[in-house]
Amino acid sequence: MNANEQITPVVTPEGQRAELFDDPAKAVERLEELYHDSTRFLAKHFSEAVTGDAPTVRYRAYYPEIRLTTTSHAKTDSRLAFGHVAGPGTYSTTVTRPDLFRSYLKQQIGLLIHNHNQPVLIGPSATPIPVHFAVANDAKVSVPQDGALSYPLRDVFDVPDLSTTNDAIVDDFGYVHEDGSHPLAPFSAQRIDYSLARLSHYTATAADHFQNHVLFTNYQFYVEEFEAYARHVLADPKSGYTSFVSTGNVEITDPEAEILTPAKMPQMPTYHLKAENGAGITLVNIGVGPSNAKTATDHIAVLRPHAWLMVGHCAGLRNSQSLGDFVLAHAYLREDHVLDDDLPVWVPIPPLAEIQIALEKGVADVTQLEGFELKRIMRTGTVATIDNRNWELRDQSGPVQRLSQSRAVALDMESATIAANGFRFRVPYGTLLCVSDKPLHGELKLPGMASEFYKSQVANHLLIGIRAMEHLRTMPLERLHSRKLRSFDETAFL
Repeated sequence: MNANEQITPVVTPEGQRAELFDDPAKAVERLEELYHDSTRFLAKHFSEAVTGDAPTVRYRAYYPEIRLTTTSHAKTDSRLAFGHVAGPGTYSTTVTRPDLFRSYLKQQIGLLIHNHNQPVLIGPSATPIPVHFAVANDAKVSVPQDGALSYPLRDVFDVPDLSTTNDAIVDDFGYVHEDGSHPLAPFSAQRIDYSLARLSHYTATAADHFQNHVLFTNYQFYVEEFEAYARHVLADPKSGYTSFVSTGNVEITDPEAEILTPAKMPQMPTYHLKAENGAGITLVNIGVGPSNAKTATDHIAVLRPHAWLMVGHCAGLRNSQSLGDFVLAHAYLREDHVLDDDLPVWVPIPPLAEIQIALEKGVADVTQLEGFELKRIMRTGTVATIDNRNWELRDQSGPVQRLSQSRAVALDMESATIAANGFRFRVPYGTLLCVSDKPLHGELKLPGMASEFYKSQVANHLLIGIRAMEHLRTMPLERLHSRKLRSFDETAFL
């Protein structure tokens, strides 16, 4: 450094220190205090900075973190796939929005303390909070575009850093933080903050409304039926559902209340039938295509849902199928190409028994068919997912041969992507599709046929997905989040 260079002073919140906790509730309270102090500090100085002269100091605040150090190979319940670390060492994770993740954090920290008989250390981390994320939940404050200020924003405040906003923990083996500690949770705070911002943008609903059970669909018709079902159960005090949230964060508790449609719909309209403790159901209309499917699941994964299911339309590939038949996926042919760099196509995506049973039970409940009779309307088999909507317009010899070799019974553009990302992010997944056309057998999706099909089958199909989710939420968490989705080198937190 030459004599003319000056170091910009860094100003940080005062009084932030690390403390040990053996009570998970108090640990989460401290996380909330630290996070609140840090974001309030940044929001205050940011508001002053954008209306006054260029600051002569740098303002910085840090994410809070959870840290555990153990020197013992603690004997843990081998039936549990989470709640314990692999061996002696120091483990840590940065935390954002502890108010949003309060129940999750209490549960995961509680298991950690119980299984290792060690307290956790709660304090500020070494990872700065980007000012964009610090003010994201303050409607009175917005971050101006680059160049709008008379000085570079990044000279005064920290901005998002891609080196801490990636999926290195879930995608890598043997990941270690820069300070030498091992990861406690699958996502860093910056990665979560990035996804929370993207969810708000793509779905036009706040992350607070998302429920632990997520249905994905690829048609608007399912949204209309979901709203109708929500109004029906809200009229029943015994249903357990408390409210319905529509796109734009419009929330109703009265089943007769009007819901105004936003002037501008988001890319992925999302709706939430809420219940206590997040036990309700979220429906996301991801539209058509594997790119949308990946985008939605990339970001919803940070909320750590207990299950997500695809309930959409597909092309039936067997002549024995009829329009309106159901397909329960037990394997996937992945030709979507959007996850190849993250999860190679040679990685098997296994069916999950708990999900399969719940979906089959849902079909039986709604159709009143079971056993051999159920086979009249439902096939179990391989679902192929491709990225070319108009594959029929090419020479069919190549695609059709691959479909036949895979024993595929249905074709769509989203299911394998959703299942593969569920596998990748350790979120239990499943697929139940409804046959809407049979292109290999001359039954194309034409307007007249479609309208009749939609009238007769959409309501039943959606109800089956809802019934499956209602069955899954009665299941113990340790049974649903099983070891089938855990790798050699896993985080303690789900």
